[in-house]
Amino acid sequence: MKQTAHGNDTPISRPRRAPLVLRILALCFLGLILIFLLEFGKHTLWGWGLCLLTVGGYLVLRFTLLKRKRGLVKFLWDLPFLAILGVILLISRPPYQRIPAADYPNPEATDVIHIAQGDLTGVYTEDRSVEIYAGIPYAKPPVGDLRFREPQDPDGWDGILACDTFGPKAMQAEDNVIYSSLVDLTFYHYFHVDPMDNYREEMSEDCLYLNVWKPAGDVSELPVLVYIHGGSLTTGASSYFEYRGQDLAKRGILVVTLAYRLNVFGFLADEELAEESPYHTTGNYGLLDQIKALEWVQNNITAFGGDPAKVTICGESAGASCVNALCVSPLAKGLFRYAIAESSGITARVPYHTFRSYEDALDTGASIKKEFGVTSAADLRKIPADQLLKTRYPNNSLTVDGYAITQQPFLTYEAGENNEEALLSGFNAHEADVFLLNRRTDTENYVETLKEVFEEYAEEVAELIPPYERDPDYSVFIDAGGNAKGALNEAVSAAWFTYSHFNWSRYAEDLGIPVYEYCFTKWNPALSCFHAGELPYVFGNLWRHDWVYSPEDFSLSEKMQQYWVNFVKTGNPNGEGLPVWEPFRNSEGKVMEFGDSPGMIPDPYQALYEIIDRQQESRWADLSSGSR
Repeated sequence: MKQTAHGNDTPISRPRRAPLVLRILALCFLGLILIFLLEFGKHTLWGWGLCLLTVGGYLVLRFTLLKRKRGLVKFLWDLPFLAILGVILLISRPPYQRIPAADYPNPEATDVIHIAQGDLTGVYTEDRSVEIYAGIPYAKPPVGDLRFREPQDPDGWDGILACDTFGPKAMQAEDNVIYSSLVDLTFYHYFHVDPMDNYREEMSEDCLYLNVWKPAGDVSELPVLVYIHGGSLTTGASSYFEYRGQDLAKRGILVVTLAYRLNVFGFLADEELAEESPYHTTGNYGLLDQIKALEWVQNNITAFGGDPAKVTICGESAGASCVNALCVSPLAKGLFRYAIAESSGITARVPYHTFRSYEDALDTGASIKKEFGVTSAADLRKIPADQLLKTRYPNNSLTVDGYAITQQPFLTYEAGENNEEALLSGFNAHEADVFLLNRRTDTENYVETLKEVFEEYAEEVAELIPPYERDPDYSVFIDAGGNAKGALNEAVSAAWFTYSHFNWSRYAEDLGIPVYEYCFTKWNPALSCFHAGELPYVFGNLWRHDWVYSPEDFSLSEKMQQYWVNFVKTGNPNGEGLPVWEPFRNSEGKVMEFGDSPGMIPDPYQALYEIIDRQQESRWADLSSGSR
């Protein structure tokens, strides 16, 4: 019988409820947000568990005890539920820890190796073909009274040191974990779900550690590659997977990577600091760290089967600028024989980046003192590291300190006093693209934008490289774009990156030094031929993200690895089964192209170098006369 009200047949009205399917969809949406925050934020497994229990308890409460409660009552119960989830997300953020040296759980330890500091062990790679010794201290921790001082000899230890994790990375600004994960997903295409990567790399002022990869077993007198990481002298670590050394070690060399002081800790300059130094040096502490690591290699690499007389230094980006600095530093003479520089250098008369005048360095140091309200070096050393790191003044440049670097680098080459006996260097086709993402450039502002780099030569550059849009294959979804963006990227790439390699090669040729120059053009969905795009090819680390790369990428990587290894062994990259890499000849203007298949091509920026030469002459004349 139909229920009625007031004795008639009118149905009793009931409050309308949202359809069940909408409530389920809303809960699913909230669940997806929670999963996103947990996964992209790399939250701990116990954080996942607590969130799961909280959500389960909420669902039971919502659909049983609160099933018949009115909307406001349910909403009031939602608030503490969301608050609990917020607290869990806050306390389950990934902890800081050192990164394991091996790529698999419970790696097997190596036999004991004895060096001057004591005994140590490393770990084997999973196939036992390579031994890894990670986190070896090469200097005293530069903390306390040793902050802003030259690196000191390392301490020894008792017992056996287990070198199975990388040392902490140097103090540096860090991106939000979620942001970093999104960059990995959308730009590099490297991100994948991994329940065991729920940690962040440890960071510390105590960062002067290095790592060694060697072929497994008894080896001796092997050539050594020492790699210096990039990162604008402000970021980076010796542990990044792009340049881990196990695949190169399989080809019969030792690979060493190292950390060094960065930003304000590595490159602050101050007159009082110079006065208290026995060498009257300041401003190049990070470079002095690298020299200390090379001294450690000379004294200890024999224990790992390496030959201290066969050391090659290598670096990318700011690391390549450091390689260039080591090539002109009197302190580095005899510590290496060959040099490899990828995507940077400081041979220009007035380098566009990674280098500044000593006066500018001192001015920045004085500004930092004022910023923190201190007047002495002792006060600078008392500022907590995490606070000092927040200075708004950049410290991302080497300088002529009169000790590590005694004069403008190009003058050392003109005097023939550089250290390298052979040189391999080069650049990527789209070096500047990622540095100009936020710059929208159209025909209307093209010349004005060029003036920021080329000054009074901007219109001449614009005539040589008329406005054009960037190639869509090299677009990034956050790029500001514009119908002149491709032209801007090309011109700035030449000035900021490729010119220094051409200039360096030109000096080396004039001095009779064997020199080999390349241009990396291989497109891929990850780093492509942007800045640093060649690194996983050179070090053979494509397999770490093999879903991104094609068989053609792996084939190119095999060739590039062998070129680099041949150079480390002999000072000549050529070898059996490889296309001939001709030595650099300025009169011919050719470079080796690493694209779909290696081969010699004309340097694509040759005409622009003539304009940059004239600009550099003008800049140096102004600097020398004191007008700038």
